[in-house]
Amino acid sequence: MHPRTTSRVSLTAMLGTPVTDAQGNVRGKLKDIAVATGPEAGRVAGLVLKSRQGLQIVSSDQVMETPAGTLEIRSPSALRPLNGDENYLFLQQDLIDRQIIDIHGRKVVRVNDVDLEWLGHGSVHLLRVFEVEVGLRGAVQRVFKGLLPRQTLESISRRFAAKGIPWQFVDVIEVDPARRVKLRIEHERLGEMHPSEIAEILADLAPAEREAIFTTLDEEVAAEALEEVDPKLQKSLIESLDEERIADIVEEMDPGAAADLLAELSDEKSEAILEEMEPEERHEVEELLEFHEDSAAGRMTTDYVAVDFEADVSSAVQALRDFEGDPESVTEIYLIGANDVLRGSVPLSRMLVAQPATHLNVLAEPRVLSCPADMHQSQVAEIFDKYNLRSLAVVDSQNRMVGVVHSDHVISFLLEKL
Repeated sequence: MHPRTTSRVSLTAMLGTPVTDAQGNVRGKLKDIAVATGPEAGRVAGLVLKSRQGLQIVSSDQVMETPAGTLEIRSPSALRPLNGDENYLFLQQDLIDRQIIDIHGRKVVRVNDVDLEWLGHGSVHLLRVFEVEVGLRGAVQRVFKGLLPRQTLESISRRFAAKGIPWQFVDVIEVDPARRVKLRIEHERLGEMHPSEIAEILADLAPAEREAIFTTLDEEVAAEALEEVDPKLQKSLIESLDEERIADIVEEMDPGAAADLLAELSDEKSEAILEEMEPEERHEVEELLEFHEDSAAGRMTTDYVAVDFEADVSSAVQALRDFEGDPESVTEIYLIGANDVLRGSVPLSRMLVAQPATHLNVLAEPRVLSCPADMHQSQVAEIFDKYNLRSLAVVDSQNRMVGVVHSDHVISFLLEKL
């Protein structure tokens, strides 16, 4: 049995390396490295050579590293023309100097170099991507390559700490529309992030990369991320989408957030999006658009859980199960009497420790807190501060419940004032 060996090499060091056949004849110089995408992401599929015949590619398992530091092809017949329609990611062309998402670090970084690893087992030598270099070491190697002797350059670059991201934590941003689908599987990992993290990443990207990432998100994730970014960025993100796609995303948003977004658009654009929405979601948003944005109603959401004043705990649990909004936003169950008049509220914590047959009005807060729909948002913030609230019911002039303001809505308003 031959022992397994490994050796590390950077893309910068490899580029331009002569490639010979077994007889020592130079067949070309290394131009780039092709990497598979999708399920085999990270596997080096082939080495691209610049030769007299043009660009050629050879499978990585047909190439080995020689003691002299050159590359050797096992069989010249393994070389084939590079047509340009292959389903590859090219490290030099598509990755170097590009922005990528560090999935593990939840941030956007720029690639300065790529570290590869030779895996040797007997006469078989395989090459794989190990990590991407995003620190000064990679930048120094690239800037001074060819200007300094290799040993001198390696000595200088080692003075800078390596800063790499393992390939499995890299999400490539592809801005070419014709190739986005090829990298969709990598972008699906964004869906595992918190919406606020996705929003921060989108804010750090250039417009083209931002658009490329946003268009790969499914409607639910896109909606959650859209709620976390500022209004200017919201408009920028949806400008390139058609009304049908925007409507699909807006339908997944909190109604209050959706209304705020549409209010920032032109009347023509807003109407076109509303026309594409489902009737129920459209009606909710249209009602909210009628309120002034600085009022309690302008800050509220119509997604809340309410049951009859005479209902019991088991009925409230079923209402929670049937709730189609964000379950994490629910902190209280609201009790509604005749004509939708607000009669009380029950904190979830109190309800969950009660028996299923317990009537909710027994568990209700002794004082019903609410605010009128036209109350200014600054006054709403004062109520939240005074009573240390997590949410506050909003009522109309007949004390009928029309929505809920949550603490995060108030925080957003306060941050806007800073």
